[in-house]
Amino acid sequence: MTFYWQTFLKFLMGFFAMVIQINLLGKSNLAPSNVIDQMQNFVLGGIIGGVIYNTSITLLQFFIVLIIWTLVVFTTKFLTNHSSWVKKFIDGKPSIIISDGKVLSSKATQNGLSAHDLAFKLRQAGINDLDDIDKAVWEENGQITFTSKKDLKAQFPIIMDGEIDPLALNYTNHDEKWVTEQIKKQGYSINDIYLAFLSNNGLKIFPYGIKE
Repeated sequence: MTFYWQTFLKFLMGFFAMVIQINLLGKSNLAPSNVIDQMQNFVLGGIIGGVIYNTSITLLQFFIVLIIWTLVVFTTKFLTNHSSWVKKFIDGKPSIIISDGKVLSSKATQNGLSAHDLAFKLRQAGINDLDDIDKAVWEENGQITFTSKKDLKAQFPIIMDGEIDPLALNYTNHDEKWVTEQIKKQGYSINDIYLAFLSNNGLKIFPYGIKE
C-alpha cells in the first residue's frame, strides 16, 4: 500500500509543479515558441515520469528536484527576457530565408533547412508561386512565417522588450535613426517600450505599465 500512496503523492506533486511553472512563467509552454519552453516541457516530463515509479527516490528528494528545476527555468526565462545576448545564445534569432521571391539558400542551409523541408513547408502553407512571397522568416521555434506581397501594409514589430529588432528594420527598410526620432517625437525612451509596431502613421508604441 505504501507504494501506491507514494505514487499518488508524487503524481500530485508533479501536477502542482506543472501548474505552478505555467502560472509563474506564463502559458507559452502550452504552445512552445522557443528553446526554453520546449526544454521546460521535456525535462519536467522526464523528471516526473522517471521518478514516480522509482521507490528508491523519496518524496523529499523528488520535491527538491522539482524546486531546483523550477528555479533553473525561472532564472533562465528571466535572463532571456532581460538580456538580448542570453536570448540570442539560447534561442538563436530569426533569419530571412526568402526575400522578394528569391530563396536565400545560404541562410536556409545555415539553419539546417534542406530543400525538401522548405518545399514541404511551402506546400503546407499553400504557397504555389515563390513570386507571391515578399519574405519568409525562419523563426526561433523552427517554424517559417510567410508574408505575401499583397500583405506589405501589415504591421511589423520594430521594438520588442525595449530593444530594436534589426530583422524588422531590414524587413521594413528603416534604420535605427528613424526609429529613435519616432520614439523621441512621442516622448519615450527605448527602455520604456514593451512593443512598437510600424503602421501607416509611423510608429505605434505600447509602453510598459499599460493597464486595462
